[in-house]
Amino acid sequence: MKLLRLPRQALADWLAALGRDAEVFGPKATAEGPALASLAPGETPDEAPGPPKAPLKTFFFPQPETLAVFSTRRDDPEAHVLRPPRLEAGRRVVLAGVRPCDARSVVLNALPFAGDPYFQARCGATVLIGAACAETCGTCFCRWTGGDPLGTEGLDLLLHPADGGDLLVEVLTAKGEGAAPEAGRPAAAADAEGLAARREASRRAAGRAPDPRPPLAAVDLLALHGAPFWGRVAEPCLNCGACTFLCPTCYCFDIQDETLRGRGRRIRYWDSCMFPLFTRHASGHNPRGAKFQRVRNRFLHKFRYFPDRYGPFSCVGCGRCIRECPVGIDVREVLREMLAFAGRGA
Repeated sequence: MKLLRLPRQALADWLAALGRDAEVFGPKATAEGPALASLAPGETPDEAPGPPKAPLKTFFFPQPETLAVFSTRRDDPEAHVLRPPRLEAGRRVVLAGVRPCDARSVVLNALPFAGDPYFQARCGATVLIGAACAETCGTCFCRWTGGDPLGTEGLDLLLHPADGGDLLVEVLTAKGEGAAPEAGRPAAAADAEGLAARREASRRAAGRAPDPRPPLAAVDLLALHGAPFWGRVAEPCLNCGACTFLCPTCYCFDIQDETLRGRGRRIRYWDSCMFPLFTRHASGHNPRGAKFQRVRNRFLHKFRYFPDRYGPFSCVGCGRCIRECPVGIDVREVLREMLAFAGRGA
């Protein structure tokens, strides 16, 4: 790992230089809090604590996303034959000011989408420049889910505040090496030691936080599925889907065909397991027709089904769902309910 020291005033010039052959995005201050937006030359990412409202998946799962195109003309011998869409070849994207929790969401989403060419192409064309969390919000809980405010998973470079107002730049990947700032100079040994001490302190803090993964992995799945608290958890839920659309690791989608004037396209767009139609069969049967079944599925997917298949939780502890839920459902309280049930030896 290479560590550079970058003068604060050189940050804008660095991002502007990256913007010569890429689109640069980052959080910008708005009246509703930081929002992901294009950064013009001279602009730098907003440094307000916590993640911006929109999750990073907006860049990796655009909606709608064209999967294939086809002709619907009656005189076309290849009508309704699916063809690959014209991809935005060479479109390079730089995402700056990314919080470690959001970068980790890309790593988690890559597990079920390992064979998806659209997602993988976007990952390959994107440089992720992180911003370590010097302070966290009351809704942040990344340590519960295996993350860290100074975590590097999924990032190509990570920026840390340094003394004198400068920045320390960790170069983490070959892609990050190619995007590293020319104005950056090798950091002093004292910088590296100071960063190592901060990281060790963060690890010790993680050691004091509860790790909910082992007890939830051990509890009987059918017993947890039938636990009595799901109805109480689901009672205030409106099934509005805000939690799933804002969640960086929710990736449910639907596929539809659109046709217009002799041409058609097959599109993928976001869907939500909170919606009753999501699981309704063509026969009319719905295996998750009741609200509590949909709420239960959301939490079991994140904390039991996904870990059973891939290992980690499908949650990065960004706290968006806590912050934005209109009825105040707190995923941490649901986790505590699940852990209490597991602790009773169910």
